[in-house]
This record gives sequence, structure tokens and C-alpha cells, in this order.
Amino acid sequence: MATINDIGVAAAINIVTAFAFLLAFAIFRIQPVNDRVYFPKWYLKGLRSSSIQTGGFGSKFINLDFRSYIRFLNWMPEALKMPEPELVDHAGLDSVVYLRIYLLGLKIFFPIACVAFTTMVPVNWTNKGLDRLRHSNISFSDIDKLSLSNIPNGSPRFWMHLCVAYAITFWTCFILKREYQNIALMRLQFLANDQRRPNQFTVLVRNIPTDPHESICELVEHFFKVNHPDHYLTFQAVHDATKLSELVLTRKQMQNLLDYNINKHMRNLNNRPVIKMGFLGCFGEEVDGIKFYTSAVEGLTREISEEKQRLRTGTKSIVPAAFVSFKSRWGAAVCAQTQQTRNPTEWLTEWAAEPRDIYYDNLALPYVDLKIRRLIVGVAYFFLTFFFMIPIAFVQSLANIEGIEKAFPFLKPLIEVKLLKSIIQGFLPGIALKIFLLFLPRILMQMSKFEGFVSTSSLERRAASRFYMFQFINVFLGSIVTGTAFQQLNSFLNQSANDIPKTIGVSIPMKATFFITYIMVDGWAGVAGEILRLKPLIIYHLKNSFLVRTEKDREEATDPGTIGFNTGEPQIQLYFLLGLVYATVSPILLPFILVFFGLAYVVYRHQVINVYNQKYESAGKFWPDVHRRVVTALIVSQLLLMGLLSTKHASKSTPLLLVLPLLTIGFHIHCKCRYQPAFVTYPLQEAMIKDTLERTREPNLNLKEFLRDAYAHPEFRVGENYDQEMGLEKARSDKSPDLVATKRGSWRNTSLPSKHSYTNSP
Repeated sequence: MATINDIGVAAAINIVTAFAFLLAFAIFRIQPVNDRVYFPKWYLKGLRSSSIQTGGFGSKFINLDFRSYIRFLNWMPEALKMPEPELVDHAGLDSVVYLRIYLLGLKIFFPIACVAFTTMVPVNWTNKGLDRLRHSNISFSDIDKLSLSNIPNGSPRFWMHLCVAYAITFWTCFILKREYQNIALMRLQFLANDQRRPNQFTVLVRNIPTDPHESICELVEHFFKVNHPDHYLTFQAVHDATKLSELVLTRKQMQNLLDYNINKHMRNLNNRPVIKMGFLGCFGEEVDGIKFYTSAVEGLTREISEEKQRLRTGTKSIVPAAFVSFKSRWGAAVCAQTQQTRNPTEWLTEWAAEPRDIYYDNLALPYVDLKIRRLIVGVAYFFLTFFFMIPIAFVQSLANIEGIEKAFPFLKPLIEVKLLKSIIQGFLPGIALKIFLLFLPRILMQMSKFEGFVSTSSLERRAASRFYMFQFINVFLGSIVTGTAFQQLNSFLNQSANDIPKTIGVSIPMKATFFITYIMVDGWAGVAGEILRLKPLIIYHLKNSFLVRTEKDREEATDPGTIGFNTGEPQIQLYFLLGLVYATVSPILLPFILVFFGLAYVVYRHQVINVYNQKYESAGKFWPDVHRRVVTALIVSQLLLMGLLSTKHASKSTPLLLVLPLLTIGFHIHCKCRYQPAFVTYPLQEAMIKDTLERTREPNLNLKEFLRDAYAHPEFRVGENYDQEMGLEKARSDKSPDLVATKRGSWRNTSLPSKHSYTNSP
């Protein structure tokens, strides 16, 4: 069990590590050779070319201006200078809303920490409950005397914990409601002021039924002409362009090699570059590099043109999904938010995500397959969560050496060295848990892709939800259960079963020391390591030294990254959970959480301004998930406190806690009904206002041309005559005809021919 000395050793290690990371970043960021690593966003915007414009050869790699080293910490105030409206324009609403999660943590926990340290800490410390349990073989340290465990059973002092629990609940709900309201207004204002984008007019239609007499394209056009005659504009079919993507990627690689050989030849016109055709380019026949790669690029270009032509003229590559666009936002809102047919499993409509947000691989999955896939993933997720208890138990064994020594005395000489013991208990458990969680987000993201979500934003939200649940079950509950078992192992082996709940009630608050070590590793050193960007820095310089052949290669070698919602938000939610649970149980954890939220806010604000380049913009659509998880953490803290007080025989105060979960659930239902619709649906009133303003300002807007290729496959850029080549659009007047032509030989539920059929229909 970690003592105050162990916590001090861990704090010293992590503070020194974090300071070293921040110092290294402050020096690395001002070196010209690292400019693309630490300021990639400005390069992508075309607003930065070089950090040092003048100087000799050395200044191209090393900053020789020694005055800048004196101001090496000026990045901190600079990260806080940009006002929020300007930050929205610079980085998008998603990034700003993500940063507000850290501010939410500061708003909630700073007042709670002040109240806890002025009320509960003195109440806990001035008792002698743990001293009276020394004869019970219960392991504890001096730091545990600051927790609820130090109060003897049946003490009237538990009324203080009850009052603080009510204060925490009301304060947290107040801050959550105000933040939910503000972000909902920010989202609506952002959508109202946002420039015209294709997803504002477009609906994704999935599970299009097959028809023996009409192709998918003809069926889509006929359906929406009939059912949305005044608002339907055009549509974009979805193609299976897997082969085309492979060809485009190969041509890109060949083109880079061709550029490299041409540049090499230009530096020495007397020598033509040659390549060897054998293994890894080291053996075999020598050929002219420029001619070889020119021929390869030309051949791939012809193959790409042929593949595009096959996609344009064929129907087999078209999948039962389409992006349908409308003449107005109002028309798109009506279609996206209503059921289209009697059968709720056909013609499924939803708002289309941004073109850059679409995950095309999942668009063709049938409705039934989605259910089966999600069932499979649910089962796999259960076993993944269950078997992860094994490494969790291993981590907890490191954190509770005293309990193992009592149960297995023969191990005592190996782990009794004082400094080594402090490092093992104070630092190693946190870093071990961090390592075990390292590859989990990638696994969960692959699970989300297999489930069939059709946008990157929805994939990340789903992966974040599973990651949060995983951390709740394994990192939080698993650490408490297995840690308590190891911590009080000797006590469990030498007491009756009736006394076990009492022992658990005493030992659970003591697990705060383990979570403190984890917060310092992940929340202090981890956040400082994020701003250093050591991995992107190393990869960039390796690529720049060995793989970069052209200026285009150098641009692509820079990886700005994103805020990583699927990994970052669940980690933040774990701190919300720990803070709310231990605020009334062991308040000593709160200062460590406050340091995390403060440091993380400054660091990630800097990253959002200078580094991260978001792949999509969802206008803060993930905030309902954030709100729900904080509310869940609040309810868990109330239930856990209720259980702990029941084991402490606080029979008079415990029943009053039953009201808090009910009040919190009612608060969540109110917020869900009041604010969540702003994140799910688009108000028709807002759509009509924006449409009216746009028609007034741009009466001659050619919306069809604007939407023409917006949702074409990223590797499938069609020509100007795309509509005619694909046969997707017929010439039409502005006013839709009363009778819509169709090639369908019969209606779905009757054998009679359609009176609107073409005369030459089969």
C-alpha cells in the first residue's frame, strides 16, 4: 500500500518528468528544423513558411537568436490569448467544445476541493477509526487517515459527508445545466452563421430496396421525385471504388519516385538515374529510372481512366445507398427527420455528414447485417472486458505489496528495499496500467468500423463510449475490487464471511492512493508528453532523412494529428468519475485532478491553435455524450457513498442519500428533453431562416453545380459531363412534373402495370 513517502517519490518522478518534457518542448519548438512538427496547422493554412527568415546555413537548422531562449515559456500565455470566437473560426467548434470539457472540470472541482478541504479533511483526520482496527490485520497508511475510513462505525460525523454530498450534487448539476445550455446555443449559432456546406442540403439514404425493372439510380430518382416533388434536386450514387483507390495510391507512389529521379537528374545532368529491377532494388537488371517510372505512371493513368469509365457506365459497382440533395435546407431537414415508407427498415434517411467525414466502406451494409455485426461486437467486447481483468489484477498486485508480504512472507526480502519499494508502489502501477491501455483504442476503433457506422465522427463517438465503459469496469471497478482483495488479503483469510463487507467498506477509500499515482503518470507526465510530440518528431526526422524525395513528400511527412476524441474524452471522463467518487470519500485526490485539468487545458489549447488539424466538423455533436457520462459518474458516486455508509452503520444518514440518485436522474431527463434535440435534429425554423437569407443575398445561386461532386468518392473525381456519363440525371425543368416517369413494370404490392410507365418499358 502506498504511503505518504511513496506518493512523494511518485510525485517527484512525475513532476521532474513533466518539467523535462515542457522544457524540451520549449527548446525544440523554436528550432527551425522542427518548425513543421510544432506548427503544422499554420503550414496547412498557408500562413507560415519558415520560423527564421534570415541567417546563414546554421540558422536553417538551429535557432541562433539567443533572445528567444529567454522567452522560451511565452507559449503558455500565447495559448490563452486567442479569444473563443476567433478560436472557433480558426479551429472549428468541435475543438472549442472539446476544450470546454477541461474548463468544465475546473469549474466543478475547484469549489468542491475548497469545500472538501475545509470541512471533510479535518473531520476525517481528527478521528481514530483506523487506529482501532490495527488488531484486525487491516493494512493502511497515514495518508488513509484523511479518508472516510478513519471515521468509526456509527459516528455522527457522517452527517457532514451527507451534507457535502448534497452540495456536490447541486453544484455539479448547476454547472452541467449551464454548460449544456451554452454549448447548445453555440451550436445553433455556429450552424446559423456557418458558410454554405454540402451536408446542409444532403441526406444519406441507406437500405434502398432492389427492383427488377429499375436500377438503383433510377429507383432513387423516381422515389424522391414522387415523394419530395417540390424540394428534391439531385443525388450522388455510392460506388464500390476499392480497386480505383488501390490504383490511385499506386500511381501516387510511382509519381513520387518519378519526381525524385527527375530532381536527381536535374542536379547532375551528365548522369541518368538508374534502378535495379531485382529484390529491394539491390539486384537485377539496371534500367533508366526516369523512363521506367514515366512508363509506370502512364500505364496506371490509363488503368485509372478505364476503371473510372467502368464505374461511370456500369451498374454493378453501385451499392444500395445514395446521397440525396435538396433545393433547400428546409427540404433536407424534412427528409432527414421523417420516416419515408411504411417499412421502417427501407429508405432509411439521416443527415449526411461532411464529405470529408464520410466512411465509405460501410455505406453498403444491409440493415440486417448491421444488427448481426453489432451483436458480434457486443459479445467480443464482453470477453475483451472480462479477460482484461488479468492485467488489472497484476497492476494491483504491484500497488499492494504489504498485503502480499503478509500472505506470502517468503517474498519479503526481495521487495523490502526502501527506495525500490517506493518506486514500485508509487510509480510502477500507474505506468503499468498506462502501458496495458496503450493499444486498446485501436482495437475499439476497429470494432466500431465493423459495426457499420458511416462517418468518422460517429466511429469516434462509438469507440469513445466503449472505451469509457471499459475504463469504468476495469480501471475503476476492477482496480477497486482486485486492489481491495490484494490489499486486505491477509484479513480476508483470517476473518469470518460476515466481516468481509466491513473490511471492504474500510479499504475502498484507501484505493485513492493508487488512483493518485495513475493521475500523476497519465494526467501530469502524459499531458506534458503530448505537447512534446516526441513520436511525431522522431518519425518526421526519420522520414525527412531517408524517405523524403520531394517537397510534396516533406509536406506529407508532417502528421498534425487530431484531438483524438475516441481516446481523449474517455480519459477525461475517468478523472470526472474519480473526482466525484472520492470527493466525499478521500478528498486528498482532488488537488491532483485540478492540476491535471489546469495543465491539460493550457497544453491542448496550444495544440488546437498550432498543431491539430481536425478531419471533420460536427459542431459539437458529442456534447450530449459528455453530459451523460458526467451525470453517470455523479450517480455512481452517490451509490458508492450510500454503500460505504451502510457498511459503517450510519443508519440515520444513509436513507437520506436515496433522494440524490432520483434527483440526478430527473435532472438528466430534463436536460435531455430540453437541450439534446439541438444536437440531434435541425429546427425547421432555423432552416427556413437560413434559406430565406441565402435566396435574398444570392438569387442566382446554382446550387446543383455547388453540390455536383461533393459526395463523390475521394479517389473518384469525375469530369464536367459526369451526369450524362453516369445516366444519373435527366434534363428537367425547375418545376417538377405532375406525373413522374418510371421504368418500373409494376408497383410493389400489385401485378397491375403502372399507368406512368414508359411506352418502351419492359
